[in-house]
Amino acid sequence: MNAERARTRRFAAQLRDLRTVACALPDALVLLDTEGRVCWCNPAAQRLLGIAWPRDRGLPVAEHFGEGEAGALLRMGEGDADDVPSPVDRAMRLQLSLIPYGDQRRLLIARDISRVTRLEQVRRDFVANVSHELRTPLTVIHGYLELLDPEDVPALAPVLGEMRAQSQRMRQIVEDLLELSRLEMQQHLAEERVEMAPMLETLRREAEALSQGRHGIEVEGEGDVDLLGSPKDLHSAFSNLVSNAVRYTPDGGAIRIHWRHTPTGAEYSVSDTGYGIPAEHLSRLTERFYRVSSSRSRATGGTGLGLSIVKHVLNLHGAQLRIESEPGKGSTFTCAFNQARLLGHET
Repeated sequence: MNAERARTRRFAAQLRDLRTVACALPDALVLLDTEGRVCWCNPAAQRLLGIAWPRDRGLPVAEHFGEGEAGALLRMGEGDADDVPSPVDRAMRLQLSLIPYGDQRRLLIARDISRVTRLEQVRRDFVANVSHELRTPLTVIHGYLELLDPEDVPALAPVLGEMRAQSQRMRQIVEDLLELSRLEMQQHLAEERVEMAPMLETLRREAEALSQGRHGIEVEGEGDVDLLGSPKDLHSAFSNLVSNAVRYTPDGGAIRIHWRHTPTGAEYSVSDTGYGIPAEHLSRLTERFYRVSSSRSRATGGTGLGLSIVKHVLNLHGAQLRIESEPGKGSTFTCAFNQARLLGHET
């Protein structure tokens, strides 16, 4: 009996310690029952979410958040939501995680990311402003370099060629940075029909122009389905994948562009027989300026921003980028769109 009482006291002490730790956390913790109602929350929940214990015991949390992204997450029952407004103060930005535990119960974790969001906005504004300021002088420099004829000064021909190539590369980096800044600040898409048959034909012509006969180009597409979204942005993403395939595939290699139905929607993919990418690099390929091989990227004219642009375009369209690659055999980049983005052809 004494041993049982001692064990009970230890359990009670451990529970008090856990509650003390939970109450000391700066992040909001909310325990939800099987119906999504509040069972318990720590003090931070009142500051971040406007939920207080024991006042709001039994509160349906999804209704508390309303119809926005956070409410949809809570109704779905699992997942994460980044950069959502707090119900207490819309200027406060939160990161939410809904974690299943026990018998169909949920733990809601909310973290204040307002400072990180502000710093990220400062970074975006800085990059956009600097890129705008660089565009004009680079255009002037490149224009004057084009006026110089290497035949007039044969001794400087190699130097002029390198200067032209580097100024063009700098201009491309600036244009890509401006494109990324625009995509990051873009909140809404132009909901237009993106006809895939002419899009695939355009991509074929671009691939052939870039390749100049050095690769085998194959395009396969199911032309009976189109996409809903921004034609300009989707073309930018698809074209980036094609140009990467041409750039990083040796002469004599093959490049395949494919558009097809899937059970969950549709997929656009670009496959190549190029150098391939080691597995440890795959998760970082969409980071700005990340390079698997700096020397190879410089030799092929890459800016290190193309896959970042692809990722942002797909995020705006609710799509995902999958990358499969094997060194020495090639790579496949796939853009997976869900059913809501598909438009059939009327008969």
